Amino acid sequence: MSNAHSVGAARLELTRGDITRETTDAIVNAANSSLLGGGGVDGAIHRAGGPAILEECRRLREGQWRAGLPAGEAVMTGAGKLPARHVIHTVGPIWHGGGRGEPDTLALCYRNCIALAEASRLASLAFPSISTGAFGYPVAEAARVALSALRDSLLEARNVRLVRFVLFSDDDLRTYARALETLAA
Repeated sequence: MSNAHSVGAARLELTRGDITRETTDAIVNAANSSLLGGGGVDGAIHRAGGPAILEECRRLREGQWRAGLPAGEAVMTGAGKLPARHVIHTVGPIWHGGGRGEPDTLALCYRNCIALAEASRLASLAFPSISTGAFGYPVAEAARVALSALRDSLLEARNVRLVRFVLFSDDDLRTYARALETLAA
């Protein structure tokens, strides 16, 4: 199974690792709607990035996102102490069996992250597997939705040249690799 695939002028890669160590222009945070940190990827990014990220998130909450960031939306902050330059925060859907628009909302997360990166002229992004932790989205389903949404977005991208999925476990990596092979076929 290949862990990389060309999509238009961009490259889509899969790896296992720690997203907080990525040196891409931006990393994506699978945030909760409060934007104030939490568990999983969200907590790890806030801990590794330090208080600067939380301060920017608080300002976002005091401004446009007083009620919290809705699922599917994306916003960008600096990256604090992280090696990446920016963090794009997006809120994935909570899994309720797939009949409440979860696939559309998850796809919107990825499309909005790419759109924000494009608007900011970023060339590289690292994504986690959004919604597959505490939000309970099945990994195989999430991989199909994520890779399909990214393929469609990257075909139109002018600035983004690298998208890397940084997956938490070997099982997740294998699941995403199978989905990428199916998508590439």
